[in-house]
Amino acid sequence: MKISISTIGTRGDVQPYAVLGQALAANGHDVTLSTSKNFESLVQSYGINFHPINVDYQEILNSEEGSKILKADLFAIQRNLDNLIYPLIEKSLNECYQLAQNSDLFIYRPKTLSEVFTGQLATKCIKASVVPAMEETAAFINPIFSGFWLPNFLNRWSYKINDLRYKLLKKPIKQFYQQNGLAIKKHRNQYNELSLYGISEHFLERPRDWSAVHQLTGFWFPDKEQHLLSPELQSFINESEEAPILISFGSMPLKPEITSMLLQCASQMDERFIIVTSWANWEIEKVNLPENIYVTESANFEALFPKVKAIMHHGGIGTTSECLRAGKPMFVCPVLYPVGDQFFWGDLAYKKGLGVKPIPLNRLTPQQFKEAITNLSTLSLNQNAQRIAEKIANENGAEKAVALIERYAC
Repeated sequence: MKISISTIGTRGDVQPYAVLGQALAANGHDVTLSTSKNFESLVQSYGINFHPINVDYQEILNSEEGSKILKADLFAIQRNLDNLIYPLIEKSLNECYQLAQNSDLFIYRPKTLSEVFTGQLATKCIKASVVPAMEETAAFINPIFSGFWLPNFLNRWSYKINDLRYKLLKKPIKQFYQQNGLAIKKHRNQYNELSLYGISEHFLERPRDWSAVHQLTGFWFPDKEQHLLSPELQSFINESEEAPILISFGSMPLKPEITSMLLQCASQMDERFIIVTSWANWEIEKVNLPENIYVTESANFEALFPKVKAIMHHGGIGTTSECLRAGKPMFVCPVLYPVGDQFFWGDLAYKKGLGVKPIPLNRLTPQQFKEAITNLSTLSLNQNAQRIAEKIANENGAEKAVALIERYAC
């Protein structure tokens, strides 16, 4: 089959779909992954075709306005609708639509808004997600709004808020319809459309009120190849029998006062730390780093996570799943809060005894940091983390997803 996959966002929004594409290609399918242009090398490293969306999300998120939008600043969103958000949506929709038309099967992430046209395609379509934010359930609050407290009986209602995005983006969606000669229709979920979630049931229990078309497959992990760490990083790890603690907030923008506080607190503790800065600017050049802290811009997480004691991170599902696979306790400090799924995963990890209680990063105090880091060494957390890692090791989420896809589409 000629299969196209579409996703947008940061690395954590792209890599799982590249893994899925690789698994499909291994079964003989012709697979193309469409996403923003800055991920071309990442996608091609998985041996699948790449189709660029002419948008660089890293560049947008690193801008001042992009940072405000990412934090759900309503004034920034309103201010940038016409010059940033609407053009982005139009580009993405058009690229997805053209690719889908020329495929036997179209697999899309809901974040692309592709559901506005899938009902008008002859091509078979499958929804693929790593965050269960679209399908209503009474089992848990919509992860995107987990930072807000709601009584359990309102869990199902929290998914109704998704409809607001269609109202907010009505203008570019209408323009997309007109440009492609499509009938303007009110969005409706395609209830007979297969929906796959790259999530393990050992971590998140499948809601009993979901219909059979919604399936948890297990995480879509990259293969455990022999990835190498830099000699300098490996040397730092080997300096002591006591493993260091990793701090990384992925692609999230961070305030200078936050990074300064974290560096100062870490320097005062009887622990060693590795900090992976990624896209964030930690302003390391302004700091005299103590011997117990090693800073690097990037590192292969599949290789690094098994070699550290515990991980402090932002709560993205990609990083969370790698913590689970490595069997490491976690301390989640959501950067996106109260909107966003980061708190949802951190809270779930805490309730399952796999991490300490999550604290939004902008509310974190030095005392809370030190207490949380100390508590990560608790024996029960480590035992629980090891147990779930053993269970996850027996899954192959990508293979299960491929089997479901082929059964549905062939």
